[in-house]
Amino acid sequence: MRVLLLSPYPETIEAIIAGTGDAVTSVDTPITGTAPDPDSFDLAVSYGYRHIIRDEALARWEGRLINLHISLLPWNRGADPNFWAAVDGTPAGVSIHHIDAGVDTGDLIAQREVPFAPGDTLASSYTRLHAEILDLFAMVWPAIRNGTAPRIAQTGPGSSHRSADKEPLMARLPQGWDTPVSDVARLVREEENA
Repeated sequence: MRVLLLSPYPETIEAIIAGTGDAVTSVDTPITGTAPDPDSFDLAVSYGYRHIIRDEALARWEGRLINLHISLLPWNRGADPNFWAAVDGTPAGVSIHHIDAGVDTGDLIAQREVPFAPGDTLASSYTRLHAEILDLFAMVWPAIRNGTAPRIAQTGPGSSHRSADKEPLMARLPQGWDTPVSDVARLVREEENA
């Protein structure tokens, strides 16, 4: 299988894909409808990719795009999912899903709830969620590559956030990303009520 890996840190996932004998080409630039040539690949895997995939590219890739996202979809679609799980008290976890025209709205392949642990900070929970998504991907990659992975529609309203939504709230956390997850919601609410 020929796999296009869309990622700013491909080394974290290349070994999983190549471990099954698949050829991997990694890029971290925007893809278009024609570049890289979708006919040169069987599948594209997005992990940490920060570029929006436009309709023309979605049409050319014909459902062969999947994404690894560090939230328990449909909760916390978009940017900074662990931050929003802490602020809003929504479930934390990881999800692998098909990419469609929405932001993190495609059908699910697999997901795992990953509750925050006592002592977790925003930074440590982010690191742990990345370890969990890689573990989950390693488990389901054989089914994805063989075309036997489930395809389950997301249900419920969930939530979505943009990176810019986080900035005014981060200023309320004196320890920044080292803030204990257990303190995040309280600190944000105290500042709102002050």
